[in-house]
Amino acid sequence: MEKSDVPAAPQTAPGAEARFPYDRAAVERFRQTFPRARWSDERKSWFVPGKNAARRIQRWLAQEADLRGAHDDSKGRDAFAFDPLSSRYLEIADDLRIRTPYSRTVLEELRAVPWASWDDELRAWRVPFRSYEELRRHWPSIERAAGRAEPDERKRRREASKDSEEYKAARLQYAERRRRRYPLPADDLPRLGLTVATEQYGIVVFTEISGELVDASELAAFYPHLIEAKVDHVWGRWRPATLAELIRTWPARRAAGLAERQRGWWQPTLPELRIARQKARSLARRRAKLVSSF
Repeated sequence: MEKSDVPAAPQTAPGAEARFPYDRAAVERFRQTFPRARWSDERKSWFVPGKNAARRIQRWLAQEADLRGAHDDSKGRDAFAFDPLSSRYLEIADDLRIRTPYSRTVLEELRAVPWASWDDELRAWRVPFRSYEELRRHWPSIERAAGRAEPDERKRRREASKDSEEYKAARLQYAERRRRRYPLPADDLPRLGLTVATEQYGIVVFTEISGELVDASELAAFYPHLIEAKVDHVWGRWRPATLAELIRTWPARRAAGLAERQRGWWQPTLPELRIARQKARSLARRRAKLVSSF
């Protein structure tokens, strides 16, 4: 910043400090607005005297941000005119608007673009021209991920994978999950109604112990991590833990050890509970939104 030959005002006087990135034009505008401001080498800031100095400084900084944003938008428009992006996912208006099929990769890429924001009314991501260069850097990944997320492309991949062993195994795993059963060591059963963590299904509550022995082939097919325990297993019926149950659950002080994981269930830690609570809250919001739409 430009330094003043006038000694800095004593910091005990009413006033406030102002700091902003050095720019000669900005300094000139600042001194025109605050002629009594003094630069402090020690504090590396401007001191503006006056009881209302803090409010005046915040108002000036907001105006500068708007001015800088308009200048950067103008530069971004020039960059776009010189080297434009052309894509079916991109619309040009007062800003840049992106509409793509849902893709987690697209979301991650757009969230990395400064000033990008989701407009729920337009159902589109809006990116100001000031972020054009950054958007252009992310665009190959965005467009590639959007193309893969197109319904026809998703269907093509599903059809192509139906004969694969991975697809068949995934279908069997899905069917097993829908049975809501889980092998438990016959000599070390969890208490019914207790919130516990499991390897496959996260944090659950067991509601019933059937007493039916688990066949070794089913154990090997769906729960191979439990084979090392070398004990008899019986089927337990489970349901997902509710958000209220997850909040009430007292976390374990340490992560589950090898013996507990081979047993198949354990008391969840705080990080495990936090993840489960976040998922439960998201599910509750989705259900509430669905109900309100009817």
